[in-house]
Amino acid sequence: MTRLSYPIEMEIAGDTAMWTRPDSGDCPVSYPAPTYAAVKAIFESVLWGPDIEIIPTKVEVCSPIQYHSYCTNYGGPLRNSSLIKKDNMYQLYATVLIDVCYKLYAEVVVNRHKENLPASALQWDKKTTSPGHAYQCIFERRLKQGKSFSVPVLGWREFTPSYFGKLRDTTSVIADMPDIIIPSMLRQVFSRGYQSPVACVYDNNLMIHNGVLIYPKRGEDRD
Repeated sequence: MTRLSYPIEMEIAGDTAMWTRPDSGDCPVSYPAPTYAAVKAIFESVLWGPDIEIIPTKVEVCSPIQYHSYCTNYGGPLRNSSLIKKDNMYQLYATVLIDVCYKLYAEVVVNRHKENLPASALQWDKKTTSPGHAYQCIFERRLKQGKSFSVPVLGWREFTPSYFGKLRDTTSVIADMPDIIIPSMLRQVFSRGYQSPVACVYDNNLMIHNGVLIYPKRGEDRD
């Protein structure tokens, strides 16, 4: 049985973005457009609710794709043990995107996996016959007011947006850009929903055509 879905959309832009390709190793390289999981996280940063599920549908690329070399000092727990003992930083090199702008689109449906939901989410479920529609209304109101659950980011947390909000008439998709084929693109790391274990999923043979990346529909999205 097909679940009722409610469309949501937003625009986000910034100076720098990083949609990490997991196959690029110690010197990470960005995909040319955000992953399914990244788009999902951006929507959830405006309004998060475990009783609904956000299914990204497409991204419109509204600025030319430009790569740029980036270097930063990493001081986190993934450093070599000798660096940690000496309190030395690890110099991390990456290939990022600059001057980005995207229009993001998704659908909101009821979460099918309610067994792990917190009590507050279960209470919300009891108060409404249409959690998806309620989320859509609250999301649109918060986006208009410039409010968010957490700060939206363009991949890495240090890459905050210069704009996020409703779609602007002053931006449009770069329809004349050459097609870009993405042989394999990470879809999700936690693909089984709220509080699920790591279960990586990839989409194969994606294409940015006329400036638009469409995320494939999977069977679980239709149920």
